[in-house]
Amino acid sequence: MHIGYVSNERYVALGDVLFEFRGQNDVVTARSSISGAVYADIKPGRYEVILGREGYGSKIVTVDLQAGKLYQFRLLSDCLLGYAWPKCVKSGESAEFRVHSIEEYELELWRYGAEKEFIRRIGTFDEHGPRATAQISPDGDYTQTGVEWNKHGYQSHTLSQLVEGPERCGLYYFHARSKSGDFFAFPWIVAPAKPRGNVAVLVSDINWNAYNSFGGRSNYINADQLPSTPIINSRLELKRYTEQEFRTYDSETYQPLSLDRPDPYNHIDEHEQLTDPIAGRQGCHMAAAEWRLLGWMERKGIEFDLYSETQFHFDRFSLDDYKVLVISTHPEYWSKHMYQRLKSWVFDRGGKLMYLGGNGLNCEVEFLDDHRIVYQNTNWSHVDPEYAPDGREYESRFDKRHESEANLLGVVFTYPGIMTAAPYEVKDADHWCFAGTGLKNGDRFGEKSLHQRVPGGASGHETDKVSPQSPPNVQVLAKGLNPDDGGAEIVIHQPSGGGAVFSVGSICWPASILVDDAVSKITENVLKRFRDS
Repeated sequence: MHIGYVSNERYVALGDVLFEFRGQNDVVTARSSISGAVYADIKPGRYEVILGREGYGSKIVTVDLQAGKLYQFRLLSDCLLGYAWPKCVKSGESAEFRVHSIEEYELELWRYGAEKEFIRRIGTFDEHGPRATAQISPDGDYTQTGVEWNKHGYQSHTLSQLVEGPERCGLYYFHARSKSGDFFAFPWIVAPAKPRGNVAVLVSDINWNAYNSFGGRSNYINADQLPSTPIINSRLELKRYTEQEFRTYDSETYQPLSLDRPDPYNHIDEHEQLTDPIAGRQGCHMAAAEWRLLGWMERKGIEFDLYSETQFHFDRFSLDDYKVLVISTHPEYWSKHMYQRLKSWVFDRGGKLMYLGGNGLNCEVEFLDDHRIVYQNTNWSHVDPEYAPDGREYESRFDKRHESEANLLGVVFTYPGIMTAAPYEVKDADHWCFAGTGLKNGDRFGEKSLHQRVPGGASGHETDKVSPQSPPNVQVLAKGLNPDDGGAEIVIHQPSGGGAVFSVGSICWPASILVDDAVSKITENVLKRFRDS
């Protein structure tokens, strides 16, 4: 009987996994093949299944096996991983740290601001039972349901693993180190218990989740659902690599992606400092890059309250308590509720928005509950044009479902310039944002960058430009010199309701702010004027 398949946390097929099927009358053993396929000489029915392989934790599951219905067994590799749940809290609220380690580990809490600041040692963790600090992951597609670590064996109050959010808001990281010396760091957003100033900053945790492939799916790999069989070789099987013109989003429906998962892409190396080049392919547009902006703000003495996008979606704070909202780096995925709240605040109630990123608000998400998010990619191609029933061209996935984000941001992502980076060229040197920079029309700035994935300047990685749906009063202040006329456009526009929007249109901007004087000065000019007006 073909039982099913077995794979690891990346949905990669595992061969040579040992299985023991315990039925009512007998016990049958089996071993998985190189494709992860599991065959056993058993009849359909209910079994206690024991499985394991060297380098992975063994586990016991009870399964109703049916002929023709293939079961997906999952094993978790021997490594050090962790995440906080919830991943964002307010000061004074508690979160649970969920760490996977096969041996004793120690845990510390650090704050990532102007410097990495040690907050406190949380403790050393081990258990009497062998490998008792190793987590147990569910079978099947837990990218949809969450991994639910700490679900088994943590019922006792003495085994609870809760940490209270510090009084000071900010981007925090848990530092985990195993007895053998392995190190893993994972983020935790702590928002203020109540508003303290007039500047709010959002971290892009919805975007982080979109890129998180733990469990075998992200919004870029197997975006709609897991395939029926685990991966043997990515380059030979995934459409991303096998099709010459791969259309990433070729389905009308997408299964949810859960926030309840560790996120290895947001790990920051232990010795990486604020002004170091950003290590890692994903760090250049996720938490590591956002940390550069937060650290710069603290070094400039600019006070701010930090929140997550999910807290904004769930109305955990009010924009009306602030004069300025800053979104940065790569806030690509937003809910309709978030967009409408922000647009109303800017257009109707005088709010000031600083968009210091690229490819922002480009795709709608829908929350099924507090952790399951559906990314509504709507059978979309970034390369081939798509048209509305009235003949106009859609500008984004968000436009296809609601309206183009250019109506709010003044700019929208387009494909030219993608995966390139370059300096900007000044177009309107008389504008007050250039005060104190000494820049003139035609001058270049933004030549320095900590962005190592796409080096070359502050305009890059993905870039936004003015479009037909941009407000009629949008003013272009500078443009990136990327090839194919793909440079990001720095714009400002002021709705009639007294609000204002300043957009830089580039993912690379925060990676330049600590090392390029003009990028720093322009950002400071706008932030202080918006804050103090």
